[in-house]
Amino acid sequence: MQVISSKENELIKHIKKLKDKKERDISGEYLIEGVKLIKEAIQEKAKIKQIIVCDECERTETISQDLMYEIAKYDCIYVTKKIFEYITEVKTPQGILAIIEKESNEQNIDYNQEIIVALDGIQDPGNLGTILRTVDSVGLTQILVSKDTADCYNPKVVRSTMGAIFRVKVIECEDLEKTLKEIKKHKFSIVITSLQTENSIYDVEYKKDVIVIGNEANGVSEKIQNLADKKVKIPMLGKTESLNASVATGIILYEYVRQLGTGQNVSK
Repeated sequence: MQVISSKENELIKHIKKLKDKKERDISGEYLIEGVKLIKEAIQEKAKIKQIIVCDECERTETISQDLMYEIAKYDCIYVTKKIFEYITEVKTPQGILAIIEKESNEQNIDYNQEIIVALDGIQDPGNLGTILRTVDSVGLTQILVSKDTADCYNPKVVRSTMGAIFRVKVIECEDLEKTLKEIKKHKFSIVITSLQTENSIYDVEYKKDVIVIGNEANGVSEKIQNLADKKVKIPMLGKTESLNASVATGIILYEYVRQLGTGQNVSK
């Protein structure tokens, strides 16, 4: 078994470059790391191009034999512990990562879903990953992201999705305003959160809606606000004036779930 031990190896150089969005866009690839994400990728039939394993981790059985049998079906590359520590971004790595090919650039929106989530300038990778995970948890299979939203394939985002990245189609919008105008032609309404309304999130029915989540600091951009058909706010009983973007997304989406479960029509 050949084990890569040099930083000058072309594959190692490529992996290091994949930490940058520009390289991910050019190659159409991204990285995942850790036992759970590798298992999820295999289960969801993600396009795994190569799996990189720390040879020392194999000897110490850090990776289970069951998983070793599974990854043996793929193009598996072994590296020394020193090289793995060079390419990992995790403080306590499990000794396994993979190069994944992005899904096709087919960006068609599925208008059969009752709601669509759109992100307008979300910047924090942790927020973005958590939102993707929450979207997956309520059974949605797509998300719209504006051009100035953080990269969904950033390693930190991918880790925080906990596998949702394999199930939620990311539709990158060159011009979110233009995309939303097109969606409205399909009889969808645009919903935004705003303090400039008396409607709480519990006062509207979520059906054929695009829920727009705005930037952490500035909220939904003015041009998107001008497209809004419904404005809602999350009731705040304490002194806190605003919520984390991913928390707010979860609260709104689970009101949608509650309405599905009760069959309650709350339209005014």
